[in-house]
Amino acid sequence: MIRMQGLTPEFEKANPDIKITWVTLEENILRQRITTDIATRGGQFDIMTIGNYEVPIWSQKEWLAPLENLGADYDVDDLLPPIRNALSTNGKLYAAPFYGESVFTIYRRDLMEKAGLTMPGRPTFDFLMEVAAKLSDTSTGVYGICLRGKPGWGENMAFIGNLARSYGGNYFDANWKPQFDSDPWKKAVGNYVKVMQEHGPPGAAGNGFTENLALFAQGKCGLWVDATANASFVSNPKESTVADKVAFTQAPCGIENCPNGGANWLWSWSLAIPASSQKKEAAEKFISWATDRKYQELVAGRDGWSNVPPGSRTSLYENPKYMEAAPFAAETLRAMNAADPSSGPDKPYVGLQFAAIPEFAGIGTAVGQQIASALAGTQTVEQALAASQAQATRDMTRAGYIK
Repeated sequence: MIRMQGLTPEFEKANPDIKITWVTLEENILRQRITTDIATRGGQFDIMTIGNYEVPIWSQKEWLAPLENLGADYDVDDLLPPIRNALSTNGKLYAAPFYGESVFTIYRRDLMEKAGLTMPGRPTFDFLMEVAAKLSDTSTGVYGICLRGKPGWGENMAFIGNLARSYGGNYFDANWKPQFDSDPWKKAVGNYVKVMQEHGPPGAAGNGFTENLALFAQGKCGLWVDATANASFVSNPKESTVADKVAFTQAPCGIENCPNGGANWLWSWSLAIPASSQKKEAAEKFISWATDRKYQELVAGRDGWSNVPPGSRTSLYENPKYMEAAPFAAETLRAMNAADPSSGPDKPYVGLQFAAIPEFAGIGTAVGQQIASALAGTQTVEQALAASQAQATRDMTRAGYIK
């Protein structure tokens, strides 16, 4: 998004009748502001940065304008199928992906070699806990592991919900009963809190995606499990002090052969137009520019192919220049194609690291606060999950899911 903002003058030069004004917000505040604005039809924004959690909910409420005039050269069929499907309702595209992501394990290859360790193709979380203990070195300021701790349904719960799923847990069972007091959740959260308290950075309950990215880029993390979109930053010598020491592998399973569809998540930061916008034509023109293949070439020309926004277009992964420049490309594509957010017999909702229902944002954030409290040591994991179960059960009953 920072690169897009920096390249905006190129769009304005080609479209002198359109002026772009950016509003940049921290992730949790962004979600609050745009949700309030679009629900009240406030009209404050003509383009919103949203994800595949909001699109199916907001499009059904007719809060979003369908993207039907992206231009003759805009190849909608080139969008990666998992992402295109997640951003469409009844065959209509309601948001265009700026980039897409799944999750993988990023680690320091040099520290692994020094410790005499070999990273498997798909590690278990138990193995990563062992690795974190061996890579942790307070004398050099290296923390064994960095994981999201900042509360928020899209912050710490993106990782924790995904980890619980890899232990066999879901957010809700087939009858919409919350599952936070189940054994998979107890194991996942218990191990997460244990390894972070013992081998994570101080103040981890305040660290989200951005803070962990900075820590890893500064050489202070032995390993980090997070979005595949991080890869271009941590492997860029202009932005990372450990760019030549980084390697990638799959996200960890809680147990061997992850149940419930594996350990991948699926997300896309995308650009959408609120139905309240009075400048839909200009907004759609900018969205087309910012998410088209030509934009990728623009970024490549300025910053190199490895810094092109990943995970949105099939053609990018058929481009030999990108595949050669981006050592993380094949692992990113594999992770995204393996992510299946569909519902099933034991999972009544669509979504992997989130549940695509309106109530999830509130529930996820409340649970995230409880788990952050456990991470900070102000309550036990058992207390945090018991409180989470009680709160989520009340909310789901009040909303009519539980009879």
